[in-house]
Amino acid sequence: MFRKIAQFFAFKVFKFSLEGNFPKDPKYVIAVVPHTSNWDFFVAIGVRTFLKETIHFVGKKELFTPLTSWFFKGLGGKPLNRKKNENVVDAITRMYGESAVFRMAIAPEGTRKKVDEWKTGFYYIAKNAKVPILPIALDWENRIMKFHPLFTPTDSKEKDFTYLEGLFKGVVGKVPEYTRTIH
Repeated sequence: MFRKIAQFFAFKVFKFSLEGNFPKDPKYVIAVVPHTSNWDFFVAIGVRTFLKETIHFVGKKELFTPLTSWFFKGLGGKPLNRKKNENVVDAITRMYGESAVFRMAIAPEGTRKKVDEWKTGFYYIAKNAKVPILPIALDWENRIMKFHPLFTPTDSKEKDFTYLEGLFKGVVGKVPEYTRTIH
């Protein structure tokens, strides 16, 4: 029932279509750009249920209470204890090592507001876990979710970011004024 509701919202209400292929590889970091609204999550859940693929996200441990844990875990959530004196990149990297299938979705902007540059956590998680990055454009203007080919980070963060950011030129988020302009 939830699958049908999620698909209905993603494809009928929000009228999204898919472009490209969702890779079947068991492990990678999913970089979704741009992230300008809470509605992005609902479109992503709808697409995920349509694809019938395992996709995770990481949330602060406090979200996973006895009343809500079943819900967030059912959506692919993994709790992260941010109060421990532990590097978040290292903690998430460990999750890749502990799982046979782990595809974590993350917004490189790190927030729904407009930013001048991406945070680097997604990139270092991929490098440390030795997994590729799946860049996904969430283009609200054209109502397309585009799956780009998997990208394996190199030893040049600057060149990698130039390439990755170039994939999102002209992509507009749900809240256009929060969309980062990429030159």
